[in-house]
Amino acid sequence: MTEYGSNYMNVLAKPTELEAAAPAGVFVEEVMSVQHYTDRLFKFRMTRPASFRFRSGEFVMIGLMIEGKPIYRAYSIASPAWDEELEFFSIKVPDGPLTSHLQKIQPGDAVLMKKKPTGTLVNDALIPGKRVYMFSTGTGIAPFASLIRDPETYEKFDQVILTHTCREVAELKYGEDLVEETRNDPLIGEYAREQLVHYTSVTRENFPRTGRITHLIETGKLFEDLGVPPLDPAVDRGMICGSMDMLKDTKALLEKAGLNEGANNKPAEFVVERAFVG
Repeated sequence: MTEYGSNYMNVLAKPTELEAAAPAGVFVEEVMSVQHYTDRLFKFRMTRPASFRFRSGEFVMIGLMIEGKPIYRAYSIASPAWDEELEFFSIKVPDGPLTSHLQKIQPGDAVLMKKKPTGTLVNDALIPGKRVYMFSTGTGIAPFASLIRDPETYEKFDQVILTHTCREVAELKYGEDLVEETRNDPLIGEYAREQLVHYTSVTRENFPRTGRITHLIETGKLFEDLGVPPLDPAVDRGMICGSMDMLKDTKALLEKAGLNEGANNKPAEFVVERAFVG
């Protein structure tokens, strides 16, 4: 059982201990599994409320009760809309108000989740096209972990190109495992094996592909490696999720190629996610 300190509610409590203290309009869910990839990255899965509905690619506010107060941050839901559990991929910030505590969770612990999902990285925000690029850095791969496991993505696009750039090779592991599992999944594996392309690069270690994704786009190496033409607004669509600088620079390159930014109420050629975790 969780031990209590002098705080109103211990950070890592059990769901039954938090339910009475949780704010109105908040789910209290149980951690089912935790996997640490590096000293900076981990994923966890938790129970999904029976009434919770979301579109693949959306994010939600999740948090913990810390010193008697709920602390929340926006997290993209990494699991697809059909999954019976909810998956999240997180950074570890040593002094982060939430992640400094969240990285210590274990199966059986409680996590708070607000009831309303939202976000722009959804299939509905893009007009139909031939291929979709999912540009990600670090934990920005999370919404795409949801989308590449959704059958609708493969129905809407002939080719799904997931790019993932990290600082170190070890940080690519989540995405590599994800793609392998997706290609072997009984529900969408057949589509993923034919249509999903995984393109990785690192910026601080030796690797077959090095450099920021923006550099690989600008030099044309991305398209040369993939064997496809440069970005064309007539057929190409884009989704972007990563650091603030990466969002800004990648967005500029897509706009330079003639693609227009879309939104839920105005679908277009590309969309950007601006939710961050700390």
